[in-house]
Amino acid sequence: MGQTFPWTRRDLLGLEELTSQEIVTVLDVAETFVELSERQRKKRTNLTGKVVVNLFFEPSTRTRTSFGLAARRLSADVLDFTPSSSSLSKGETFIDTAKNIEAMGIDLIVVRHSSSGAPHLLAQHLQCGIINAGDGAHEHPTQGLLDIFTIRRIKKRLDGLTVGLVGDIAHSRVARSNIHGLLKLGAKVIVCGPPTLVPATIGELGVEISHDLNAILPRCDVINMLRIQFERQRHGLFPSIQEYARLFGMDSIRLAKAKPELLLLAPGPINRGVEITPEVADGPNSAILQQVTNGLAVRMAVLYLLCGQPGEG
Repeated sequence: MGQTFPWTRRDLLGLEELTSQEIVTVLDVAETFVELSERQRKKRTNLTGKVVVNLFFEPSTRTRTSFGLAARRLSADVLDFTPSSSSLSKGETFIDTAKNIEAMGIDLIVVRHSSSGAPHLLAQHLQCGIINAGDGAHEHPTQGLLDIFTIRRIKKRLDGLTVGLVGDIAHSRVARSNIHGLLKLGAKVIVCGPPTLVPATIGELGVEISHDLNAILPRCDVINMLRIQFERQRHGLFPSIQEYARLFGMDSIRLAKAKPELLLLAPGPINRGVEITPEVADGPNSAILQQVTNGLAVRMAVLYLLCGQPGEG
């Protein structure tokens, strides 16, 4: 990659703080990495000599694997940090642990934490770059970016589209990143779910609120089915899983009420039969697996922008 892209940030903490042009820059750089997965030689040398640490305090399959593979494809060295076997279990603080890791010559830390604001705290105390891989119910910027990237690749635009975010809005960091990014790029956003899972204050971000999926479905160009965050919510927020699936799940009958070209996304892991039925998840409107593929390109783009350097193609 011989060309340079405008970028001045050391960290990626959230889409709320990015400008529309910065978001577009990430998307444009990601486009240059998409075809790399289809080539026989899948590696570039942009991050040769760089060290990336995956510092995950919550379980993760897709995000952790995607960041690790993205860094290796750019020729970085990757260290996976496991808190349960670290000095944290002996009483060392979160900041001291991170500082000790940084002292080993680290260039980037990719952090996931159950506490909102944890990546921001690291960014205040460390000199290396910080990438937020999900902090509590706050943001998940690279998931938001890959969702937006997938929409742009398939729909060829974002401005003027209507995107429905359906499900557990209250506990979803993915929803917040999507909202910030989509609104900045000219899309209209509708959040939909049970009243107990859609905080009234979310409207202050500039989105429309609905509690009736059937009512908004015909207006939507894109529907993003968010996972029910069973691990983060208290009990009793809706009567039963069956009731939730009946009112807010996407099945073939409900899909027939949508625009024929409706694009269906889901950040995963999906609860088949709850948010989305198997025939819809695997059907022609679904881009769920494309999101995973695009996620690798987006994370390569983020790594490149934060600490990349020109190298061989």
